[in-house]
Amino acid sequence: MDLRKVLRYLPLKLIQFYQKYLTILSFGSCRYIPSCSQYAVIQFEYNNFFQALYYSIMRILKCNQLFDGGFDHPIIKYQVNKGNFNKIKIKYWLIPMQNSKFKIVKNWDRDIK
Repeated sequence: MDLRKVLRYLPLKLIQFYQKYLTILSFGSCRYIPSCSQYAVIQFEYNNFFQALYYSIMRILKCNQLFDGGFDHPIIKYQVNKGNFNKIKIKYWLIPMQNSKFKIVKNWDRDIK
């Protein structure tokens, strides 16, 4: 297995384990939306290992009583493929910002009839 895939796969599996089994102990005490663990998942999906690790640690350090909390969506660097027009299921929305960076917002799947 390629080292990049391992560095992406291992943290995601550890975060999934934390979300499934250990969040019961913290009673959902994250002060931000999306939660710190979901923020880390998004970072590891779209950034390289070291950037994702840095941003995730900084987010966890901000999740305390000294900060207000609220909405803090991850900022990622992402190349937009302008030639791909296939029908896809949208998982996240990328909102353009300055310097070719994007804010990322999770899509809420709701069946509206």
